[in-house]
Order: sequence, then structure tokens, then C-alpha cells
Amino acid sequence: MVSVSDPKWPSAASLLVAGEDLSDSQRAKVSLLGAHTFSTSVTPRSNQSTPAAVRAALARYSTWSFEDQIDLADAILVHDHGDIADADSARARAQFDAVLAGSSPDLWVLLGGDNSLTWQALSAMARGHLAQWGLITLDAHLDMREGRSNGSPVRQLLDAGLSGAHVVQIGLADFSNSAAYAQDARNAGVRMISRNELRSRSIEDICEQAFEVAGEGGRPIYVDIDMDVCDRSVVPGCPAAAPGGLSADQLREFVRRVCAHPQVRGIDITEIDVARDAPDERTVRLAALVVLEALTGYVRRRS
Repeated sequence: MVSVSDPKWPSAASLLVAGEDLSDSQRAKVSLLGAHTFSTSVTPRSNQSTPAAVRAALARYSTWSFEDQIDLADAILVHDHGDIADADSARARAQFDAVLAGSSPDLWVLLGGDNSLTWQALSAMARGHLAQWGLITLDAHLDMREGRSNGSPVRQLLDAGLSGAHVVQIGLADFSNSAAYAQDARNAGVRMISRNELRSRSIEDICEQAFEVAGEGGRPIYVDIDMDVCDRSVVPGCPAAAPGGLSADQLREFVRRVCAHPQVRGIDITEIDVARDAPDERTVRLAALVVLEALTGYVRRRS
């Protein structure tokens, strides 16, 4: 972490503003919410807060995008709504509804927690109108398991009214899914893009296809970033990550591109267990960079 204060090197952590009325600020069009869901995970994990770790990791980075020549500090403020307490509990649903349905920023950034966050967050944002939304997932897994767990959010959303014709799942990996669940997704009309396709097609091309499917008719889009889509060497803090996944650079490019699209209204970052991370905190640090890529993408849509 940067230990010396330098007015010429503003920390990315300074972009998060909590506890203030930012409704009149032209820069405050993005909101952030943490929810450390973990208790229904297929792979048991710790209750150590990932959202807190990601917020802390932002202090390691500056606010300036060299590629875009944009200083985020001049362009954006992020209204930090804190964390949902006991995010897996029955009463958490009311908290999600109160926060997500009670505020309408241009973009929500949600920090998990496991992938069960996706079902809770999108359900709250859709306010009973899931059929009007589209979903893009970047994930090694279909998340079509039965019941309620971090392996079931896509099935839960489909069962609740989300149309499979407007769902795109990108990065699906060999030996990380089952034939039965793949057939269920196919029967629902889900567009599935394998990890192998990412080797032969550009991120730009895949994103454009995803926008056409998920955003058909101008519908709002929710994006789920399951960090275990990356290679295990990049994200050792993701219990279900496998060798052969995406690079950190591919992940970052994808996030910047999707968040530049005006129909994207929410993005979550999930499936990190801080207790399993490497001593150098590479998984959490990458998640913090994903937050910054999302913000940079959002600023692109405004320029």
C-alpha cells in the first residue's frame, strides 16, 4: 500500500465517497455496494470480507488511466453504500431491495461474496420485471445447479422470469460443467460461448455479440464477473478456478468494454475467498483493478 502521501499521485481509494448526499454531483453517477455472500457455496469458504479487502486494495492504485488519458478523480465519484449485513440471511433480501431499488445510478458496482450475489442483486434491481432485462456472465461455470447456492443463480433467475433468449454466458470451461446442465441452458435459449472461442475471437467481437443478444430492444443489461473464469495462477483466491483460464489482461479488457456500453446498469465481481488468496494478494488486487476498469469503461460512455 502507498505509505507516503503524494498530492500528485491520488489514490483510487479516494474515488469512494460514503455517507453524503451526492444527488447533485455531476460526477456521482456510479454506486457501489458490498455483500459477502458465502454460506451456500458449493465449495466451503471463509466469512472474511472480500468487499473490505477490495476497497483496501484500491489504495494501491492511482486514479489515472494511461490508455484512455483520463483521470478518474476529475470525472467520477462513487457513492459507496457500504455492505449488506448478513448477506445470506432471509432479512438480507429486504436490504438488497431497499438499497438497489431505492437508488438509480447509471451503474451499480457490486462486490461479492460468492456468485449467489448475482441472483439477489439482479432480482432487486429488476423490481419484479426480470423479463425486461438481459444478463451477460463471464464465468467458467453455467450456474444452472438446482436449489440455492453459488452454483445456481442463472437457474434461479430463469425460474423467476428472466428470458434465456437474453442471456449470454461467456468463458465456459471444459470439465467444469455437466451435460445435463448444459442441456438445460440450451433448452432455455441461453447463448453459450466457450473458453475455446475466446482463443479464436477478439474480446471486442464477443462483446458486440453479447450486447446484441442481452440488450435486444434496448433492455437494461446486468453483467456478472465470476473471477474464477481466470487462470488459477492469476486468481488463487478463487476456489473453483482451474488451469487454462483467461488472463488478467483479457478480464480487464472485457470489463472496460462492457461497462462502456450504455445499457449496462449493473456489474458484480464475485467468487473470491480472501482467506485462500496468495500472500501477495494477487486475486484481491486484480479485483480492485476490475473495479477501476468498470469505472473507466463508464467514463468512456460519457465522453
